[in-house]
Amino acid sequence: MNRFIALQKIVETGSFTKAAQSLGYTQPAISQMIASLEEEFSIQLLYRTRAGIQLTLEGEKLFPFIQNTILHQQLLEEAVEEIKGLKTGVIRIGTISSVSSQWLPSLIKQFQQHYPNVEFILYQGDYTTIPELINEGEIDFGFINPDAVPHQDTIFLKEGELKAVLPCNHPLATLPSVTLEELSKEPFLLLEEGSLSEPLETFKKKDLQPDIRLRVHDDYSILAMIEEGLGVSILPELVLKRTNYQVTILPITPTITLHEKLGFYLKKNK
Repeated sequence: MNRFIALQKIVETGSFTKAAQSLGYTQPAISQMIASLEEEFSIQLLYRTRAGIQLTLEGEKLFPFIQNTILHQQLLEEAVEEIKGLKTGVIRIGTISSVSSQWLPSLIKQFQQHYPNVEFILYQGDYTTIPELINEGEIDFGFINPDAVPHQDTIFLKEGELKAVLPCNHPLATLPSVTLEELSKEPFLLLEEGSLSEPLETFKKKDLQPDIRLRVHDDYSILAMIEEGLGVSILPELVLKRTNYQVTILPITPTITLHEKLGFYLKKNK
């Protein structure tokens, strides 16, 4: 993280020397941080001009992600400060199945190593119920798609690709990828996500109407039904990372609009 902060300060001041003075490092130490970062990325991040130090084209592409990482680290540190000294308590989290199965186990384990007496309560929901529970004070925070609450402040976390999921013996399963047009002609099992459905929005943009046969709130129920040959679906890549279901997972072409956003939402001033 210190290397990211050093890079941010260099870009801000346009100088290794000024960045070092501002952060309390020597100029060689700052230079070594950037050299180490460039070696790790195998990318040159900075170059010298008459106007001072500037980002390379590659550096400009990476810099927003680095700034977001710094911001999230600061928010984490602020949250830690808020709960320091906390011996017991309850944290109520609104979550979707992909997050509760893939992310939360390791995060909760790490947290409980520091605060073993804190209890967690997970509320499984969707993009409609989770914001409602937060606004009503029933839960402390939740994981949702930021587009589901466009007029609320959210913290963007991750964007993951959506994948087509088909029965193994389906005729399309032998293809390297499938199109939305092909999926729209098949019995479709829709993951019910509340006020916003990325697959439905994507079909709509292509002027396509999927043949929806079932609406299900749980990703894994859909996977079980696909395994039985009841239809096809589009699911987040995150939930498909660890699955033992006998299904075929394929990319969808084109993939430019097929991305699931994941963010963090909590009530203001909470």
